[in-house]
Amino acid sequence: MEKGKISSLQMAIMLYPAIIATSIISVPSIVAKYAKNDLWIYPIFASIIGFVTIYIAYELHKLYPKQTVIQFSEQILGRFAGKIISFIILSFYLLATGHIIRGYSELIVSSFLIKTPISVIMTTMVLLCGFAVQGGIEVLGRLAQLFLPLFVLPILIFTFLLVPDYDVKNIFPILSEGIMPPIKGSIIPAGWYSEFFLIIFLLPFLSDVKKARKYGMLSVLAVMVTLVAVNLVVLFILGPTTSSKRFPLMIVARYISLADFFENMESIAMAIWIVGAFIKISVFYYAAALGTAQWLKLSDYRVVIWPFAIMFIELAFWSIPSSAQYTSYIVNVLPFYGPLVQTIIPLFLLLVAIIRKKYKMP
Repeated sequence: MEKGKISSLQMAIMLYPAIIATSIISVPSIVAKYAKNDLWIYPIFASIIGFVTIYIAYELHKLYPKQTVIQFSEQILGRFAGKIISFIILSFYLLATGHIIRGYSELIVSSFLIKTPISVIMTTMVLLCGFAVQGGIEVLGRLAQLFLPLFVLPILIFTFLLVPDYDVKNIFPILSEGIMPPIKGSIIPAGWYSEFFLIIFLLPFLSDVKKARKYGMLSVLAVMVTLVAVNLVVLFILGPTTSSKRFPLMIVARYISLADFFENMESIAMAIWIVGAFIKISVFYYAAALGTAQWLKLSDYRVVIWPFAIMFIELAFWSIPSSAQYTSYIVNVLPFYGPLVQTIIPLFLLLVAIIRKKYKMP
């Protein structure tokens, strides 16, 4: 079904933007409502979900090394129960792909292409990602490697160019209301960190699987460090007003002014978003297509790619029909739905698998 191979490093590079792309733009303002000036602490707490999820996925892979969760669920729970669990997991990735496309399109339309129909933005991105997925996992790995500098370097440049505008006093007082506000704030991004379970769809195709856990953990660490840095930059610039901004990173980019030449750099922030969204949507698209083909016992996942393109556009357009409902989904649904499907259910599968192995149950 999938003949390609990628390295553990390529896997980590794919996971990094796949997790961070959607959280880097809007989450700081959402979390600031709970954590306030301690919003930079929440990625540290939330990353625990990421580390646990990587551990669970890798342990499952060791027990069933050539299979994804869609395949070994039936071996662990039996055909009927395994099909149901697999369907729940697949449904999450199908819906999540549509929601990611919606969030990407909302930002493009609201910030730049105001008069462009949102359906046009959705369609162009889905088609582009569809061609990438059609190329297979090796193409996705190489694209992630190619685009990573375009994603990371602008963030580093932003951090440096904004130094003159920093007001470090905005970080104080630290933990003035105790540790609970940052913990409450970390509940929301936990939904994104649980998405590291995507690794389960990549592990069977690694050329150096022994390094997978190390690089998976490093990817979680890289996401945590990046979010801490971005949140500190936003906090130093916007201070207490962070919670009132819908896309704070876009606002911060407008503060850049160097020799009256480098100004109004929000277009660079938009480029970061587009590159990251492309990788994220492609990885989710791939997982959904591969998993569905395995669930249906198809010989090739590529036959579902273009029917899925139509479905993803419809899901993006109709499942969350407004930006207000998208924000409500991020705050009220994803923090619980994501970890349930991608951390708790896999943990249940791992425990059952260990028991079956220990007692040599058929």
